[in-house]
Amino acid sequence: MLKQLSSAIQQYNYALDRPGAYSKQAAVLMAITNEADPQVVLTLRSSELKRHSGEVSFPGGWWDTTDETLAHTALREAQEEIDLCPSKVELLGNWRSRYARGGVRVQPVIGVIAPDIALTPNPGELDAVFKVPLAFFLQDRRARTDVFTHEGKEHWVPAYEFEGFEIWGFTAGIIIDVLNSTLGAGIVKAHETAPLRHF
Repeated sequence: MLKQLSSAIQQYNYALDRPGAYSKQAAVLMAITNEADPQVVLTLRSSELKRHSGEVSFPGGWWDTTDETLAHTALREAQEEIDLCPSKVELLGNWRSRYARGGVRVQPVIGVIAPDIALTPNPGELDAVFKVPLAFFLQDRRARTDVFTHEGKEHWVPAYEFEGFEIWGFTAGIIIDVLNSTLGAGIVKAHETAPLRHF
């Protein structure tokens, strides 16, 4: 699975957004473990934070003027949040950027890490760091489908529950977009057992 995923991501390899091109700009790292059953690294943001508290997200954060590129932003933030050394990440490519809540333009960067690498959550920012097998998302065991409208267009994203963590919104949307585009996962809006939640 990882070989096919890596090859497809490298073929897409969207151009990085230019640092400073948007008034609110951030980057996240979608780190995937290099193993037969690859897993994606996710974090649980601290319940004490003012923004997106208690939500599951990728490691990442705001672009800083000292960052040469948004890939540097993603790697720097991952090191600050989960103690992931940038030299331990094999970058595969960039995914298409999109807006998150609050009008923040977010650049996803995708990389591969060793499955046994130690990851430690920064207690000032995170309550937990954990991994989810990509196979879990490919099985599409969603809890519900969230539907919302932005600038007159309807959008949808599945929401998942994994070992007590709720994975939804921007983070789930990126994961599903990557899996649909690279592995032909075929995850669509309609789902026989999952209810719709409209925003």
